[in-house]
Amino acid sequence: MRIYLDTCCYNRPYDDKKQMKIRLESMAKLHIQKKVHEGKYDLVWSYILDYENKENPYRQRRENIQSWENKSIFYCKPLDEILNKTEELEIKGIKKKDALHISCALYSKCEYFITTDVKLLKKQVDGIKIVNPITFIEEMEE
Repeated sequence: MRIYLDTCCYNRPYDDKKQMKIRLESMAKLHIQKKVHEGKYDLVWSYILDYENKENPYRQRRENIQSWENKSIFYCKPLDEILNKTEELEIKGIKKKDALHISCALYSKCEYFITTDVKLLKKQVDGIKIVNPITFIEEMEE
């Protein structure tokens, strides 16, 4: 199964874990990455992940996150098809960068788009399930 984690999901373990939700999402995200290492899930990486990660001001975090590109099975490049889908998603009220991530995930045939972005979790997009890391684990380990 192919999965796509967006930038906020990769950054979740670096957030303040005083809030239980953040702590649980961090643990779930790390569990998902462990399963990627074990070969249970196929990870997809994209040019928009590269772009956003390069803007991360924390070198160690940036390098740790970027290392996941090497563990991905597919790299999504900027293509007209992706940009066209991004425009469609923007019309539905999804912000441009989020729409780019989702378009890359759709193009790459991902079944799940995993995010911790609360606003994005309220969106529905045909062809992919948008879930937070906790929901993903619940669905996969029923």
